Amino acid sequence: MAEYRIDELARLADTTVRNVRVYQDRGLLAPPRREGRVGIYSEAHLARLRLIGQLLRRGYTFANIGEMFRVWERGGDLSDILGFESAIGDAWSDEIADYITLGDLRDLFGKGVTPKTIKRALDLRVLERDGLRFRVPSPRLLHAGVELVKLGMSVESVLDIAENLRDKVGNVAEHMVRLVSEHILAEHAPGTVVRSEETAEMAELIRRVRPLAQQAVDAVLAQAMAENLTTVMGEHFALAMEHLEREQGSRPRAEGLTGPA
Repeated sequence: MAEYRIDELARLADTTVRNVRVYQDRGLLAPPRREGRVGIYSEAHLARLRLIGQLLRRGYTFANIGEMFRVWERGGDLSDILGFESAIGDAWSDEIADYITLGDLRDLFGKGVTPKTIKRALDLRVLERDGLRFRVPSPRLLHAGVELVKLGMSVESVLDIAENLRDKVGNVAEHMVRLVSEHILAEHAPGTVVRSEETAEMAELIRRVRPLAQQAVDAVLAQAMAENLTTVMGEHFALAMEHLEREQGSRPRAEGLTGPA
């Protein structure tokens, strides 16, 4: 399970360090685990923090949110509740974020690293600022970009691919999550908050859904890539054949020869 310091937790939840401390003071967010003087937060903290943010944006007060959490937790087993929050908040990938400097980026991408491409990578969350360096949430994504640039693609083109993936896959993920969540909630929390006795079963259902979602996306992507590759290469060879036919048609006949060329 990923672990965060308070500044990183706040950034990932799109809030502030001050707000994190306020939520703790109000009893909405559990205190962190302590390592000396440093507080260490988990994915469960991140999941609850994001939920608090969503509820506040919808107009609920601290009192409303606190009451909902109390009703949910009342009589529930603490390990089940923590397991449910963990199932929601755990990373869906086994990737471990990496850190990279501006010099490292220039070594990897050469002249393609400019203020414009850096800003775009930050906007796409391919990179995140971390003081004088950058946090790389997905080293695999960065590595794929490096390999594409080695094949001759520009950094701008690689970022175009990343942006398209972010938009299209993001829409697919939102649709899938909404449908699955509505099904699970309809079964276990129809018209009310999640009952504490249901948390363990819901956590197990969510964990079972994760690999199924990944398998479905991988299967459809593989099928679509194969179909599109066939189409694109077919178009390319059709154009090549037309070019050859035009070339042959315009080639002068050899002297002294008669009949068709």
